[in-house]
Amino acid sequence: MTEDTTPAETVDPADETVEVRENPGRHRFDILVGGRQAGFASFTTPAENPDDQRIFYHTVIDDAFGGRGLAGVLTRGALAASVEQGKRIVPVCPYVARWVRGHDDFADSVDRVKSVHLEAVRAVNGEADGTAS
Repeated sequence: MTEDTTPAETVDPADETVEVRENPGRHRFDILVGGRQAGFASFTTPAENPDDQRIFYHTVIDDAFGGRGLAGVLTRGALAASVEQGKRIVPVCPYVARWVRGHDDFADSVDRVKSVHLEAVRAVNGEADGTAS
């Protein structure tokens, strides 16, 4: 799987059903195409106020499903579900950050990335050097 870096929303679901659903046990949203796992968007929560925010830190679309705009569909679905649940969005993932900049309908639900958010991502990834995948 590779990271999809093109903020597009041009999926052609004519032949297959596309579904975004939360996978709380794995702290992510999955996207399924025709019932098959096509990718995911991982999230975590900050130690302070974990019920208030979702920190999205990694978005992946499997190479076999690339070029169809699925990362945009996944991002929209994950953020919409999060906002509906009363969560604020913290876009650490570069793809999600670019996506929200291009979608003003989520602007009121996005918080600026702070060091506490990066610390939460490092804790999930078990990283000591401060970089996140």
